[in-house]
Amino acid sequence: MSGPRLTRKLMLEAAQLTPDGAGGWTEVWAPLGTVWAEMRPAGGSEAGAEAATLSQTPYRVTVRAAPPGAPSRPRPGQRFVDGARLFRILAVIESDPAGRYLTCLTEEEVAA
Repeated sequence: MSGPRLTRKLMLEAAQLTPDGAGGWTEVWAPLGTVWAEMRPAGGSEAGAEAATLSQTPYRVTVRAAPPGAPSRPRPGQRFVDGARLFRILAVIESDPAGRYLTCLTEEEVAA
């Protein structure tokens, strides 16, 4: 059995809080590095929001594994960026018994 085809270059980002100058905080996304991935859509749904409808598309993103605690290992709450597209990481699981790859369950939200 062959491994996944890691043909998509994605940026891994993590949220960081920075002072907003008015006593509060603002969330900014800091790049952690690039990863090569295989992306597969995993269905889709539509949800109503206050002012618009959001198209929510889940994706299974497979990347090479990194040791636990390494900055290059994706974690829930982080995101992948592909150009203007954002994929929020919901969960991370090992995708093979040898621990060579990780599958990230992600969700892309797009205003419909």
